[in-house]
Amino acid sequence: MPGRSPAWCLSTRSDGTRIGNAAGKRWTRPRPSRREWPRCTLPAVGDWVAVRLSEGEGPALVQAVLPRRSRVARKVAGAVTSEQVVAANVDVVLVVAGLDGDYNPRRLERALVLAWEGGAQPVVVLNKADLVGDDALADLVQATEDIAPGVAVVPVSAATGAGLDALQRWLSAGCTAALIGSSGVGKSTLVNRLLGEDRQKTSAVRAHDARGRHTTTRRELLRLPSGALLVDTPGLRELQLWAAPDALGGTFVDVETLAESCRYTDCRHAGEPGCAVLAAAEAGTLAAGRLESYRKLQRELRHLALRQDDLGRREEKQRWRAIHKAARKHRPRE
Repeated sequence: MPGRSPAWCLSTRSDGTRIGNAAGKRWTRPRPSRREWPRCTLPAVGDWVAVRLSEGEGPALVQAVLPRRSRVARKVAGAVTSEQVVAANVDVVLVVAGLDGDYNPRRLERALVLAWEGGAQPVVVLNKADLVGDDALADLVQATEDIAPGVAVVPVSAATGAGLDALQRWLSAGCTAALIGSSGVGKSTLVNRLLGEDRQKTSAVRAHDARGRHTTTRRELLRLPSGALLVDTPGLRELQLWAAPDALGGTFVDVETLAESCRYTDCRHAGEPGCAVLAAAEAGTLAAGRLESYRKLQRELRHLALRQDDLGRREEKQRWRAIHKAARKHRPRE
């Protein structure tokens, strides 16, 4: 890459990206517009990028994002059909849920789909375990394991430090982990515990509805005493999936295993005769809430695929318009 240097994205904010390489750390120039770069190709924390360095300590210019081995991505909030990459090149996604009223199995299922689809290993962290009794905690761990086949569930208390030793298994030297969860689950307190210092600002949840406040305002890469790297992210108030229609297999292994016994291969489990999934739900061996969650996410991903197809057709149409316009502009005059 003549004239370019490789660099690592350490943090991002609206007006630029902080990078690091052999020449030190510096900010890049303001992030390019969405017309110049699609949102999904903008540098994310954990990305390797090719940059052109300026003289002295001036800002660098990001010229390319290198291929990612994994990513944590969601659909951007609202009606826009576009992917937002939250973190890149991570090994583990720590999905944090609070046990003080925030616990929501349906939200956990969404986060697990996100992690599996991006190519990382999810781990569910049940924070604020000190706020529930031993029996209630055991029930919550079991309920989480039931919806997260093949995923470790680790109860911890960031407030007291309980359970953090068990979490170190996924935070060994050389590992990169991303921390995700909604506001108020205690991510900042957890990060401070893992760092061994009060680096991240924390705030209490609202007493009247147990809803959290945003205390983390940017994504950044932190080095833990263990030698692991941790991507801290702001709370996700909205988690819309950006995934293929067949991306539910990792999270809903139980449903898709049952589906293999359905009479019809294209069964949608919505009243078709010979549906093994509905039979399991009626027999009580498959929870009704889990089946409804599976159906809802299926509908959401099918709708996303249709929106993506429509967007792709519009972009292709615009590209050919631009080609024809350029051809007319440079056509020799007779």
